[in-house]
Amino acid sequence: MATDFEGRKLVVIGGASGMGLQTADNVIAGGGSAVIVGRAGQKLDDAVAALSRSGSAWAVEADLADQDQVVEAQKQLAEDHPDATLLVNAAGFFKPKPFLDHEVADYDAYHDLNRATFLLTQTIVRGMVAYGQGGAIVNVGSMWAHQALAVTPSSAYSMAKAGLHALTHNLAIELAGEGIRVNAVAPAVTRTPLFEKVFPADQLDAAMDQLSGLHPLGRVGTPQDLASAIVFLLSDASSWTTGAILNVDGGVMAGRN
Repeated sequence: MATDFEGRKLVVIGGASGMGLQTADNVIAGGGSAVIVGRAGQKLDDAVAALSRSGSAWAVEADLADQDQVVEAQKQLAEDHPDATLLVNAAGFFKPKPFLDHEVADYDAYHDLNRATFLLTQTIVRGMVAYGQGGAIVNVGSMWAHQALAVTPSSAYSMAKAGLHALTHNLAIELAGEGIRVNAVAPAVTRTPLFEKVFPADQLDAAMDQLSGLHPLGRVGTPQDLASAIVFLLSDASSWTTGAILNVDGGVMAGRN
């Protein structure tokens, strides 16, 4: 994507796959660099290796459900990447389940992810303020934070993503004076590894075809659909935009066919 990010460093929380990885790739293509925060393993290693073929990329290993690992990631980010001026919070998982079937562990998993997002964002923002060059943050929220779908009961997930939308508004106000813009995207069904974990591999194509009908534009989203919107919100092209929740959802929030 032809956007100028020359000399700018992006941190992607949850960027080893899907829209986070695609966003990092787009920023590097625009002359920037990227730090990918994710769980240690082959997926993270492969993602950073692929990005490094086009530019500078680094890994910060952390299981976001492990509070001790989050603390270590905070230390590493503060020490090694205080010059980051771009942040994307893309970590997430989706596990539809009826409200009455939720157990404490189900709720805590979403809560732990929001906690990690909050604390890691604090670390990056402290660096942005000290660096004095402003910055841009994009949170990956969700259409499910706006409305519920009977086919995908998602009370805990929706509650968590609604919290991320609220954080977007609060930080937009608090950080505006520092020249730091904070926005979010709210995708509907997007074909990323998140949904690959919802449906068995042999049912994924059929499920995506069925869910396409929910979207007035007639298809589910792609990682690049979301990355294009995220890159816009990170870029100077959106320099007068902050506190926005951008629906990138194939028209779902506009209405139904």
